[in-house]
Amino acid sequence: MIAIEPARESDFEAVAALVEASRLPTTGLRESLSHAVVARQNGAVVGCAALEPYRGGVLLRSVAVAESMRGQGLGERLTRAALDLARQEHAPAAFLLTTTAAQFFPRFGFKSITRAEVPDDVRQSVQFVSACCASAVVMRLDLD
Repeated sequence: MIAIEPARESDFEAVAALVEASRLPTTGLRESLSHAVVARQNGAVVGCAALEPYRGGVLLRSVAVAESMRGQGLGERLTRAALDLARQEHAPAAFLLTTTAAQFFPRFGFKSITRAEVPDDVRQSVQFVSACCASAVVMRLDLD
């Protein structure tokens, strides 16, 4: 059985390894761990999703699943858990940047937007400023 639960500080190395294996940026990941969820199977971290909270909304980042666990709906479960956490924290919207998964996120209600439509504080995140390339698709989901 795979449990989705809040990430712990001790999960950082496993989460960072998953994120790196998925070719996603790890910059700022440690700071996001307190707003992250992990998928655990037999005590091992096999998936993750993290939020960076800002006044203008949350940045959904680091949605990653171990290669051996892909295709089982785990990424969807992690994304839903992270979005539930964002709602519990009363975030008005969720934003994300992606270069590879623009077809994955619309199932949750995300829509493509321009960078100019992202609140200034979210746009100042390291993901927007330096970690993700300028060609990344920007998406938004209203949470309220």
